[in-house]
Amino acid sequence: MTSPTNSPTDTRLRTQEEITARVKALESMLIEKGIMTTEAVDRLAEIYENEVGPQLGAQVVARAWTDPEFKERLLADASAACAELGIGGLQGEEMVVVENTDTVHNAIVCTLCSCYPWPVLGLPPNWYKAPAYRARIVREPRKVLAEDFGFPIPDDVEVRVWDSSSELRYWVLPQRPAGTEDLGAFELAALVTRDSMIGVGPVGTP
Repeated sequence: MTSPTNSPTDTRLRTQEEITARVKALESMLIEKGIMTTEAVDRLAEIYENEVGPQLGAQVVARAWTDPEFKERLLADASAACAELGIGGLQGEEMVVVENTDTVHNAIVCTLCSCYPWPVLGLPPNWYKAPAYRARIVREPRKVLAEDFGFPIPDDVEVRVWDSSSELRYWVLPQRPAGTEDLGAFELAALVTRDSMIGVGPVGTP
C-alpha cells in the first residue's frame, strides 16, 4: 500500500500556516521583550494595508488611465507592466489585471485562503481574509457589494468574481471617473482607492 502524496495545494497551505505561525511568534517575542508595542504593530499593519501598498497600485492605475499603450501592456501582462514602474516582488510574481467597463464590474477574492497582490495593494484587509467574504462574494456578489460595502452595482452591469491563488493574483483596473480629463497622473492616483482595486468600492471624485 502506497502512502498518499501531498498535493501542491496542501503543501502551499502548510507553508502559509507555518509562515503565519512564525510571524505571530516573532511579534509576541518583540512585544514581550518591550522592543515593540501592540499599538506599533497595529500601526505598521495599517500603514502597509492602507497607505504604502495601495499608493503603488494607484500609480499603476493612473498611468493606465493616461497612457493607452501602457494600459494595453498592463492588461496583457500585469506583472511585466508593473515592473516597468519598479513595482513587483513577493506575492506579485504572476498578476492579472481585469478591467471594469460600462457593462462589466469585477471583484476579487481568494476562496482558498487570502492570496492577494501585495506589491500593488499592500497587506490584505481583515475582511478579505474572513470566511464570510470568501464564501459569499462568490455566491451572491451583488448582495455583498450592496449590503456589506454600500456599493450597489446596476442590474444591467455584469458582475464577475475572480478567484486568486498562490500562482495567480488578480486585481481590478477601475474605470476612470468622469470630469478628470484635465487632471495629471498624481491627481488621478489620489482618486484611486484600495477597495476600487479589489472591486468592492468606488474611486474618488475630483
